[in-house]
Amino acid sequence: MIMAAGKGTRMMPLTATRPKPLVTVAGETLLDHVLHLLADAGVGRIVVNVHYLPDQIEAHLAAEERFQVTISDERALLRDTGGGLVQALPLIPDDPFFCINADNWFTWQGTNPLVRLAEAWDPAKMDVLMLLVPHERANNTKGIGDFDLDGQGRISREGPKRPRGYDWTGVQLLSKHLVTAPPSEVFSTNVFWDRAIAAGRCFGLVHQGEWFDVGYPEAIGLTEAALASAQSADG
Repeated sequence: MIMAAGKGTRMMPLTATRPKPLVTVAGETLLDHVLHLLADAGVGRIVVNVHYLPDQIEAHLAAEERFQVTISDERALLRDTGGGLVQALPLIPDDPFFCINADNWFTWQGTNPLVRLAEAWDPAKMDVLMLLVPHERANNTKGIGDFDLDGQGRISREGPKRPRGYDWTGVQLLSKHLVTAPPSEVFSTNVFWDRAIAAGRCFGLVHQGEWFDVGYPEAIGLTEAALASAQSADG
């Protein structure tokens, strides 16, 4: 599941005439970057939700030959991440399934991070497995960290908002049975995460590579500069 329905408010003015997933970084759209990650991991079927300037995303995906693409149409109502998952769930055949935001940029070393998530998945103890990055390696982030991670890989975030050790990368592996009992039509995935955390079934896997928040305009240039510098250093 690729989350592509948002209005991209933080990315204005770049999103005045195009949806955020079609903003480019280093010559590649954010959506294509996610598609590359999925194709490299061997994923063959994707569901993409749309709301803001949806025709552009659908036209972009119409030329895609690597995947069987299904659209979850939120034109009538933007449902936020949790509500979007609820609407799309009947379209998702696999359990567990990947859910990815289309506003992050990855590099990785060795094994594809999605393959690492799949290999680490343990249905006996997990409902959620998130790909996390240590806060000090969360490039361009304006946050203070999202989660704590214990020695067994369990995620927590109890107490008031404060600096935390890990940032979510926008990538997760989810069990379908967690996506139940929605509180409303429009709500955040945080509802599902909080349930999993309370049950001790929310886990994290640390990303091996670089991660960049590219959710606002200034971050694009910062990301491109970092990528160019790394490429130059590699020879």
